[in-house]
Amino acid sequence: MAETSALTTLLVAMLAGALRVSTPFLFVSLGECLTEKSGRINLGNEGVLVFGAMAAYAISYETGNPWIGVLAAAASGAVIGAIHAALCSLRRVSDIAMGIAIMLAGTGLAFFLGKPYVQPSAPLLPPIPLGFWSDVPQIRSALDVSPLFFLGLIVAGVLSWGFRATRIGLTIRIVGDSADAAKAMGLKIERIRILATAAGSALAGIGGAFLSLCYPGSWNEGLSSGQGLMAVALVVFARWNPLTCVAAALLFGAAGALGPSLQTVGITKGYYLFYAAPYVLTLVLMALTVVPGRTLKGMPGELSLTR
Repeated sequence: MAETSALTTLLVAMLAGALRVSTPFLFVSLGECLTEKSGRINLGNEGVLVFGAMAAYAISYETGNPWIGVLAAAASGAVIGAIHAALCSLRRVSDIAMGIAIMLAGTGLAFFLGKPYVQPSAPLLPPIPLGFWSDVPQIRSALDVSPLFFLGLIVAGVLSWGFRATRIGLTIRIVGDSADAAKAMGLKIERIRILATAAGSALAGIGGAFLSLCYPGSWNEGLSSGQGLMAVALVVFARWNPLTCVAAALLFGAAGALGPSLQTVGITKGYYLFYAAPYVLTLVLMALTVVPGRTLKGMPGELSLTR
């Protein structure tokens, strides 16, 4: 009976962790998916994630409204993404090198501007209590889900439909698959890539807002833990499909919740090893899904030019 109770507690904790920890992965991967569909890779999303977290927390504290903080995070992400894309449109500028520079600049700027907001308590986004039907406290707590998670699901659905059935989605895919074909059609390639990268970085900024306004719900310098970089690998695993990004984000979220979940049932041996589960999972998935010399299914054709 005790073992059954421990297993139930573990599963509930994993469910709660998957719903909470997956949200930043979801937003950054959707943003990166949109960016890479246009033929540009953005490794700077780690910096956007951290800067978005700082901007959301600071604006929420100053205005008293966390939703304005979310909008500030999206706007700051869009600005950083547009700068990244504009610089990458210059001749002899590498997407990879510029992405690393943007990542370092965004992270450093967030630490500098965010120092006054480490201690104050900002208003947080209230969760949606979906566990009201249960008398079990663990289940009720597990099903306190952030509204940003559901917003991420809606964005994934809209992107999937947009890429498949709209003129804008088709234009982005053409630019990402073949620059020559896009030029022949008279499309303005760099303008489209700048807009796609700015929109993708806005989504990454919202992922940062989740970190500071929902879970863990504070602002400090170690908030991200490399989630922005791991989300790039997640997009490859999801084969540039927004709906698959949802499943992949939940998988990474569950892996990130493994350590805390085992602690809830009294398993503390190998504590730090379990906390490394998302990083190990990233390496394993990349090793299993990426075959050298072979084009991955769903990969935009122009991305191969940067490898």
